[in-house]
Amino acid sequence: MNNLTLHAPRYVLGDLLLTRVRLRFRDVTLVLGGAGLIGLSAQIAVPVPGSPVPVTGQTLAVLLVAAALGPWRGPLAGLTYILAGIAGVPWFAHGSSGFVGATFGYLLGMTLAASVVGELSRRGADRTAGRVIPTMVLANLIVYAVGVTWLAVSLHLGVGAALKAGLFPFLLGDALKILIAAGLLPAAWRLTRSSRH
Repeated sequence: MNNLTLHAPRYVLGDLLLTRVRLRFRDVTLVLGGAGLIGLSAQIAVPVPGSPVPVTGQTLAVLLVAAALGPWRGPLAGLTYILAGIAGVPWFAHGSSGFVGATFGYLLGMTLAASVVGELSRRGADRTAGRVIPTMVLANLIVYAVGVTWLAVSLHLGVGAALKAGLFPFLLGDALKILIAAGLLPAAWRLTRSSRH
């Protein structure tokens, strides 16, 4: 790690944090911290009329955590969040816990998307806005592919009804979240570079 160069792919922001502690302790701390951030962001939840799926800060948090922590710590933070919520930690949207039924597919989709975002970030996709935007668009497509499919199957909806309930109301908000990520991630890299000079 001493010869770490910030421009080199294969590293993510999380690799630059807690560098003076043991590797395993650092990884556990980052995963638990990422899960906690996702849980906090899920409390920003606005109901959508006609849909069981609320607008939350959760997707943005999952994808930012994945970009920062990489291809295995990021998804593991998401999985930790899901398992803890199922076990009873009240940090799903609206402070809920347990198996969340029709919206569970979005949680699975976020974890799958986190793997993709983490790997692409490890290859440098989080360094510039021009790279972040297509990465986050791809991630959102993955979330929707799994989430809307799960929603349709669990509620016995046709394609049109599933898209109306589980996709269309969220597109504008997700576009805004993508722009936020495109601003935050490159800014974090710039701050990291300037602090190391």
